Amino acid sequence: MTTIMNDITFSTAEAGAGLKAALEKGRADVIGVVRESAMRGRGGAGFPTGVKWNLAAGAQGDKKYVVCNADEGEPGTFKDRAILSEWADLVLEGMTIAGYAVGAAEGIVYLRGEYTYLVRQLEDALEKRREAGLLGENIQGKDGFNFDIHLHMGCGAYICGEETALIEALEGQRGEPRNRPPFPVNTGLNGCPTIVNNVETFAWASMILAKGPEWFKGIGTEKSSGPKLFSVSGDVDKPGVYEFPMGITVAELLKNVGGGGAKAVQIGGASGNCIPACEFSRAIAFEDVSTGGSIIVFGPERDMLKVAENFLEFFEDESCGQCTPCRIGNTRLLEGIRMLQTGHCSMKYLQELCKLGETMQLASKCGLGQSSPNAFLSIVKHFRNELMGRACVMVCK
Repeated sequence: MTTIMNDITFSTAEAGAGLKAALEKGRADVIGVVRESAMRGRGGAGFPTGVKWNLAAGAQGDKKYVVCNADEGEPGTFKDRAILSEWADLVLEGMTIAGYAVGAAEGIVYLRGEYTYLVRQLEDALEKRREAGLLGENIQGKDGFNFDIHLHMGCGAYICGEETALIEALEGQRGEPRNRPPFPVNTGLNGCPTIVNNVETFAWASMILAKGPEWFKGIGTEKSSGPKLFSVSGDVDKPGVYEFPMGITVAELLKNVGGGGAKAVQIGGASGNCIPACEFSRAIAFEDVSTGGSIIVFGPERDMLKVAENFLEFFEDESCGQCTPCRIGNTRLLEGIRMLQTGHCSMKYLQELCKLGETMQLASKCGLGQSSPNAFLSIVKHFRNELMGRACVMVCK
């Protein structure tokens, strides 16, 4: 299990404080607190949490759902399993608060298939909450507030980290992204209004209700409020799970984790962007370099072409194949990488590959195909000197 390397705010949580504070308020007021905190989803997309909850609360439907996306499949990301291992109650409490706020009676934790070792622990936590009156009927004496949570195991598909593909899987279908609109907040699981939030998002929601929105907004930046957990791995002295305020620079983060001498950092996992050393002054925030939490550090000896190959092998395998740009595009980019490695990729063809990557970013149906070219394009842009002996490189715009 991952070692927690620095003090995590979740450790200071007072059991039940968030739910108690929520039940003392009206549903709209709970949503108002979350909106006032300006928290954006911690899964990577960064959609404002309060806005999502408000849309679901206002949607018409006899039944509504709260879904926790615990399908942590992004390469280099392992913070959510640490949260579920150490602070599962905080996540379950956040889901319960969301259920109260939007008028849902059922919550589902969609757990990554490889996290089977967490099932017993989570089932025990759910049962204890039922026994304590924190789940079930008339929770904490609140007449008419009925809400329960159950687990649903994923099947190891990366694409199911995308919320509509996750919903398809919950319905027993093949995990493929849906066309949007309609959005899940209106037409989600079983055609009912559904909110899907990340593990970390629910945990912070509970903390926000307990400590107040001003506390959360007092950390981070104006456009990226609050603390954030990061999964740090690669060529560093102290890999692990860290909490830093949003807006921390790449250089500051590296100093804290022992990443001196790094030549690049992949921010956002395989689907993120590769930041070279000359840009380490950039901020990790939604207004600059955004991330769901994965930080992969590359030391001076790393072959960046090998890095790109590794990521593209992953995406070629994980593409659901539904749309042509992603299905064919990842295969062509991977072929191009291998041609570069053998010295058979011309400057003209490399330019065409870059254009293909840009087309994939625009034309792919979901975030997988839209983001899978990121590493390739940023490596070609920032590390052309490593490629010069293998091909005549024209930098992508």
